[in-house]
Amino acid sequence: MELQILWFVLWAVLWAVYFMLDGFVLGTGMLHIFLGKNDGDRRVIINTIGPVWDGNEVWLITAGGATFAAFPTTYALMFSYLYTALLLLLFALIVRGVSFEFRGKEDSALWKRSWDFAIVVSSFLPALLFGVAFGNIFAGLPMDATGYHGSLIYLLNPYGLLTGILFVLLFLIHGALYLSVKTVGDLSRRAHAMADKLWPALLVVAVAFLGYTKFASRLYDNYFSAPYLLIVPLLAVAALLGIRILSAKGNLLGAFASSCVTILMVVFTGVIGLFPNLIPSNLDPAHSLTIFNSSSSPYTLKIMTLVVAMFLPIVIAYKIWVYRVFRGKVTVEEVLEDKQAY
Repeated sequence: MELQILWFVLWAVLWAVYFMLDGFVLGTGMLHIFLGKNDGDRRVIINTIGPVWDGNEVWLITAGGATFAAFPTTYALMFSYLYTALLLLLFALIVRGVSFEFRGKEDSALWKRSWDFAIVVSSFLPALLFGVAFGNIFAGLPMDATGYHGSLIYLLNPYGLLTGILFVLLFLIHGALYLSVKTVGDLSRRAHAMADKLWPALLVVAVAFLGYTKFASRLYDNYFSAPYLLIVPLLAVAALLGIRILSAKGNLLGAFASSCVTILMVVFTGVIGLFPNLIPSNLDPAHSLTIFNSSSSPYTLKIMTLVVAMFLPIVIAYKIWVYRVFRGKVTVEEVLEDKQAY
């Protein structure tokens, strides 16, 4: 039981870290043509994330791999029940990576505009679909002894879409703050202003999400039974307010750090509310997929724990090193002079 709980915690951490890291990449992608007023600006935007975006995907692969290895039944049924949505998500992530690489291959305005549009769409869709997926998981899927009774249209229910909008706004502000830190001059000021404009909308959607969650899911049950867990959603609220306060003071790096904490705490708030479920059933709780009825054998979990203990510190150290090496601001002059730049 201890190992199952440990892997549930690791599963939550992997997803939270992925959303924190790839969230600003998705956000900058969605803002690409709105903040980039010319080709130089747009190249700068792409090059702020160029050295790190593919490394951030490692956390998504690891989260998926951890689900497969630690909770294989959940992995199998999730990819069966949500096949169409996950396939759309995969295609969008592929197009996003291709767009970064192909945009500069031709010196044609139409060519670049086409890939600019592809960057925006392929960044928006994952942000929305991740939110819709987690919103439906929070609310539970229509599962019983005979299987899954939903469809792609079913997933686009009001609560799922509200969670999707929440994720989109979180990532938009996260990306805008990242750009305000990583760029200079007018582009940085526009990114800062965009984050300030979007924050009230995020606050409204966050409040609506918290209220709707009480009726659409059972996420609050764990918090009612163990009030000390409320520290996590309270930290999410404090970090959300911190974005506004620090941004107003001009502390852009602090505001971005507060955005990181907001995303982490929002994901942890949802996952804590799920425990011990991984995918609850909204038809019959007896058919929910939990960490106990869908986990691998104790021996497998022990081996995986040893592997994680050896390799996770290496991954973390590598990511810290990469962000330290590329910690400087990106300028138009630097991009134009560097033949290896996007």
